Amino acid sequence: MLDFKGKVAIITGAAQGIGKCIAEQFHAAGANVCIFDVQDNPGFVGNLACEGDLRTFAEQVLAKFGKVDFIINNAAPLFKGLPDCTWEEFNYALQVGVTAPYMLAKLFMNHFAPGAAIVNISSSRDRMSMPGTECYAAAKGGIAALTHALAVSLAGRVRVNSISPGWIETRGTSYEGPDATQHPAGRVGVPEDIAHMVLFLCSDKAGFITGENICIDGGMTRQMIYHGEHGWNLQD
Repeated sequence: MLDFKGKVAIITGAAQGIGKCIAEQFHAAGANVCIFDVQDNPGFVGNLACEGDLRTFAEQVLAKFGKVDFIINNAAPLFKGLPDCTWEEFNYALQVGVTAPYMLAKLFMNHFAPGAAIVNISSSRDRMSMPGTECYAAAKGGIAALTHALAVSLAGRVRVNSISPGWIETRGTSYEGPDATQHPAGRVGVPEDIAHMVLFLCSDKAGFITGENICIDGGMTRQMIYHGEHGWNLQD
């Protein structure tokens, strides 16, 4: 178990799913957890697309703790695209997925504690896509690029990395058969797979890792897939 006693961890989108698991892991390791989510939660309820809410949240965190050690940008943008995603929705997705992480880094820029770290949750969709997911893919690609930009700008003060999850089951459903065996790892992912990496990247054990993106997808993006091979068949 990593020891984060006295550390302050900000986690966005932590009311459920992967974010909630990350928050629980930090809490178990002794950290002071500050949640920002649009849904009801034990922390701050607000809209990441609203600059005023971001500033209010930052003021409250600094008033209570006076510093920040870790920022985990986990909140998910909209999962929409052609033809149903509107101008407003596309920009909202970018505000939640890219602008808010940038603004949080800016708002806390002069308040990071020694050894601080930022971990951005991207997606394996930052490098691969399915139809109708343009705003989600753009936001996830954007935060992956923002990661190495921030790592360079905050060099020597804050390490910045990103994680690209693949299929992570957040509802507790158990998968067997093709859904599981299509993964080279032999199973579908669980939130703990991501949370464990987040805490590692925030720890001193990852002190030489910055500007990096780590894909946690059970090997799916490394698997070449052709019709008729390895049990894969195109269905018309």
